[in-house]
Formats: sequence, structure tokens, C-alpha cells
Amino acid sequence: MSESITRRVARLVSGSVNALVDAMESSSPETVMEQTIRELDSAIADTRSELGQQVAQKHLASKKLMEENSRYETLSEQLNVAVANGRDDLAEAGIAEQMDIEARIPVLEASIADCAAREKELEGFIQALQAKKREMRAELQAFVTAQQAKASTASPLTASNHSAEQKAERAADAFSRVLERSSGIAARDSSLGNAGKLAELEELSRKNRVAERLAALKAGKS
Repeated sequence: MSESITRRVARLVSGSVNALVDAMESSSPETVMEQTIRELDSAIADTRSELGQQVAQKHLASKKLMEENSRYETLSEQLNVAVANGRDDLAEAGIAEQMDIEARIPVLEASIADCAAREKELEGFIQALQAKKREMRAELQAFVTAQQAKASTASPLTASNHSAEQKAERAADAFSRVLERSSGIAARDSSLGNAGKLAELEELSRKNRVAERLAALKAGKS
């Protein structure tokens, strides 16, 4: 049985960044990053795919609900005509059809509500996975900085310190290469190429959301 998107996202988001850094320090950093970034990107793609399915399902259910409501109103007008002309048989058929519509409408409304809730949940999953990427990048940079600072303060520079600094630099380089190749986020120059522009667009959107929350907080306290 395949792992559900909900469980998969929870596992990836709750994963230890420190464990990843340790693995990068003790083994091939690029191999570790390849696997981690690939799984994150795969989870984001699968989540977006399900999100698209939910949006489509909600659209179809909404369209069907509108059709049912329109049909119900049309039948009401036709019932008045049938009664006015003494056609009780036709009126009975129309009433029976209205009763069937009344039974279907709550089901459609529930389906739309479920799709909307799942849609919101999936959007949150995508944001959480993207935030995990940013967390990994920040934690790795902190690790590299700490290793370099440790090496630079040693006097004289020992072989072990030199080795630690080289490991940190290799990890940083590997992270940058893998992140740029796998997700289109350029580590050094995000202004070059379409991938860099998309990364800048995502960051701009995130900053706007942060600004909106700050404005809401200020408005609530005023």
C-alpha cells in the first residue's frame, strides 16, 4: 500500500535537518542531497497533482449543483402551468422529479465543501514542503559557517580542522548544485534564466503573504 500524501508530507516536514547535515558530513554530500531534494520535489509535484484533481472535482460538482437548482426552478414554473390546466398527472411527475433533486443537492453541497477543505489542506502541504526546503538551506548554511569559523580560529590550522572546512565547503557546493538543478532555485545568482525568475517570483509572493499578515496584526491592535 502506497504512502498517503498526508503521511508523506508529515514525514518529510518533520524530518531532522541535523540528521541530514550529519549524513552530508560523514558521506557523499551530493548523493544525500540528490535523494532528499528529489523526494521533496516529488512530494510537491504529487501534492500539486492531487490539488488539481480536487479543483476539477469541485468545479464539476459546482456546475452540477447550478444545473440542479436551475432545473428545480424550471420545474416549479412548469408545475404551476400543469395545475392551472388540470394536469395533475404531469404535476405529480414534476413533483417527483423535484424530490429527487432535493435529495441530490445536499450530496453535491457536501462534495463541494469536502473538495474546498481538501484544496486548502493541499495548498498548506505545498507551502510546508517549500518551507522545508528553505529550512534545509538555512540550516546547511549555518553548519558551513560554523565549520569555517571553527577552522579559522584554530592556531595552527590542524589537519582535522582543515578536513572539516573542506567537508563543509563540499556540502555547501553540493547543496547549491543539487538545489539549482532539482528545483530551479539558484544558490548564487537567482536573476539569471527563467528558473531564477520563478524562484524570485515565489519569494516575492511569500514576502507579500508575510506583509499581509503583519498588516492584519497591526489592524487588529489598532
